[in-house]
Amino acid sequence: MKSLLRASALVFSAAFSIVVAADSAPLRVMSCNVRLSAANDGEDAWPKRREFLLETIARYAPDLIGFQEVLEDQHDAIVERMTGYGFSGVARNDGKRSGEWSNVGFRKDRFELLDSATFWLSEQPEVPGSKSWDAAITRICTWVQLREKTTGREFYFANTHFDHRGVVARVEAARLISARLSQLASGGPMILTGDFNVTEDTPPYATLVRPETPGAIKWIDAFRVVHPTRSPDEASFHGFNGTTKGSRIDFVFHTAHFSPLGAAINRSQKEGRYPSDHYPVTAELRFR
Repeated sequence: MKSLLRASALVFSAAFSIVVAADSAPLRVMSCNVRLSAANDGEDAWPKRREFLLETIARYAPDLIGFQEVLEDQHDAIVERMTGYGFSGVARNDGKRSGEWSNVGFRKDRFELLDSATFWLSEQPEVPGSKSWDAAITRICTWVQLREKTTGREFYFANTHFDHRGVVARVEAARLISARLSQLASGGPMILTGDFNVTEDTPPYATLVRPETPGAIKWIDAFRVVHPTRSPDEASFHGFNGTTKGSRIDFVFHTAHFSPLGAAINRSQKEGRYPSDHYPVTAELRFR
């Protein structure tokens, strides 16, 4: 009997250790503006940096990744190469393959896809190609609902790209995203990545992290939690010149269900060349 009890205890202990190990694995999150392939970038054109961008992503090995400025040829190249990932999203012009994607990727070995969709940052969020307010061009947000296979935990991951000109459009986009994702998650855990085209000193950022609407999601800026003292060299956009001076416009946000263990601006470069005109931004998040 004692031997049986001891054996049972060892089995339980081993099983418990496996669960704890799985439970403690942080989520590695990346936001990556790839710079659209249609741009006339000369030596920094997409064909000349495609491999370096894919290498940069592989080196970080994200569990979750949000892309911005992805055109059809870039989408297909990313999907073809990143075979260990599932992808969700549609292009913004027609809800199919025309225009830019703000698609998301997730590790297939770690997560099960439960649901996904794309909505438009407009007063008609279900209408492909729609835009509103003072937006210069059509903008979208793509989300997925995932279940972590080892723990059964479910959460939402969303990715977006705010307008580059519309002052009102960016504030309204922040409100719309928070409202729709709040309805989806019903108070559950969420992660939001993107190129927001704003800094920490702007109303859209305040709308996200200090919402005035009762019940709205209060997003947490992972980088600012990890690096509470603001620095003058936090630029995430550099225009292929490698500057670090400035403020972030690319972010990884999360709800209070997570604790950020790390966050960084990935400044990978090779012989003076960069994967994109934005630095990818990353964060490691652990479920509380």
